[in-house]
Amino acid sequence: MFQHIFVPTDGSDLSQETARRAITFAKEIGARITAFYAKPGYPVAYYGEGALIDPVAPEKFVEMADQQAAEFLDFIKKLSEEAGVPCETTSATSDAPYEAIIEAATECGCDLIFMASHGRRGISALLLGSETNKVLTYSKIPVLVYR
Repeated sequence: MFQHIFVPTDGSDLSQETARRAITFAKEIGARITAFYAKPGYPVAYYGEGALIDPVAPEKFVEMADQQAAEFLDFIKKLSEEAGVPCETTSATSDAPYEAIIEAATECGCDLIFMASHGRRGISALLLGSETNKVLTYSKIPVLVYR
């Protein structure tokens, strides 16, 4: 059975509920968890011939992303501790979260990715894409999707 479950989060309500379910599942099977957050890269917007200078300096942006990652990951760590489930946390900066999820899960030696799906369909799924769908498509590690 699974021994090390990878739980990516985006901080949304659905993602938090998915983390709760992953922790319950891990407790039932005696597994441990690694929680993960893919931090966004610094956005640079170009308009016309020059760059639009973002009022948030790159250093401040990184600091804010780190704070957000800590908040989202601490939520899962606290729930895990309360349930008696061993939990580690990690994050990475990536403009392609699905790639960061697969890479981190592989590096951590996880044998299951347990993640949320927002369940977008139709044109919104086409336009917004689905990180979950991309993980399902490219991951060699089994993926359990919670909706």
